[in-house]
Amino acid sequence: MRCDLEFFKGAELHLLYMARRLREALAVETVLGQAQIEYFVEPGPYEGGFLFRRELIGAYFYVLPTDLPRAREVLVTHQYRPYITTSTRPVSEEEKGDTPGST
Repeated sequence: MRCDLEFFKGAELHLLYMARRLREALAVETVLGQAQIEYFVEPGPYEGGFLFRRELIGAYFYVLPTDLPRAREVLVTHQYRPYITTSTRPVSEEEKGDTPGST
């Protein structure tokens, strides 16, 4: 299920998948939603093109570390290739202030 960033309350989120096209992003959202996996999605730049390199915008999907193995399994089952190396979403100073126990 798609969740806002506030839902995760400053928790560390791990990159699960990066969709390069809107149709692909919508399909991944459907797959994760049907599997009842809580995820956060945000647009972000990536470099594309073979002969002419250019910056494009993709959809980055993040999940909690506890959901990562199951989310990867779900994506593989549906013929998607999730990120294997774990990358975390950078947390802004604004978001760090929202975490419990911060001064």
